[in-house]
Amino acid sequence: MIHAVRVHETGGPERLIYEEVAIGAPGPGEARVRHRAIGVNFIDVYFRTGLYPSPTGLPFVPGNEGAGEVVAVGDGVTSVAPGDRVAYVGPIGSYADERLVPADRLVKIPDGISDEIAAAAMLKGMTVQYLLNRTYKVGPGTTVLFHAAAGGVGQIAGQWAKHLGATVIGTAGGPEKVALALTRGYDHVIDYRAVDFVPAVKELTGGRGVDVVYDSIGRDTFPKSLDCLRPLGTWVSFGNASGPVPAFELTELAKRGSLFATRASLFTHIAARADLEAIAADLFSVIAGGAVEIPLMKAWKLSEAADAHRTLEARLTTGSMILLP
Repeated sequence: MIHAVRVHETGGPERLIYEEVAIGAPGPGEARVRHRAIGVNFIDVYFRTGLYPSPTGLPFVPGNEGAGEVVAVGDGVTSVAPGDRVAYVGPIGSYADERLVPADRLVKIPDGISDEIAAAAMLKGMTVQYLLNRTYKVGPGTTVLFHAAAGGVGQIAGQWAKHLGATVIGTAGGPEKVALALTRGYDHVIDYRAVDFVPAVKELTGGRGVDVVYDSIGRDTFPKSLDCLRPLGTWVSFGNASGPVPAFELTELAKRGSLFATRASLFTHIAARADLEAIAADLFSVIAGGAVEIPLMKAWKLSEAADAHRTLEARLTTGSMILLP
């Protein structure tokens, strides 16, 4: 028997129940991983509340990210072996001491990167990789607006976008978060609690607007994010921290200058093994090279997962959080 956090009924953080569960030996194509660290992400909240239905039904173990050691492999597995240090994103089920993972979802952690950093970096860091390199190609001359600049994804994005040569504008709530984001690659950070970010962005860009807006907030920043874009600019929605974006007419994009809009997901970008390996390798490279520092805010015990979720939902986070078995 091992310990895991399970959701028997969707709802608030109190629905995260720490209990004993049984797992078996790995089947064909699977590996059993003993976690050293487990990532905590807002998508975990979406599954816990039922906004995203669990693919395994009820009860389920939440969590999409973890790092640790392979302790056993099933038939046909050649990509990893017992003793390998590995990390992964998906499938759901990481809030546990140990678990079974499809071996083709595992990537080896390079020497010099700790299990804790790998667990904190995989989902957020690979999200930033595909946002800046695949959804909209950021480089010298690009002007970016990134919401939630002081959050775990935002801090990675600011550093990485600056590394790619972009002019990086962020939004954050309150002077402390603004000050923090300014240490993470951002050229300008707007306190959305103090000023309207739309005219502030227009002023910073000489009235032109930005090339791309990356928006994980959702309802509270829509449609203002569209108003920050230059004609033919791109709005990238990749989260719903304040609630889902309301339905809107496509003519809203036309009248603002033939804008592009997309709802992006990491899991599409890493569905193919080759893409997973390439995105993870790029992430580990910028971490190892010092271009990106992973902001690890706090480590909680696995049994304290509910407290971690409360902190996350209260928007009290200024970096990544992990659970320790």
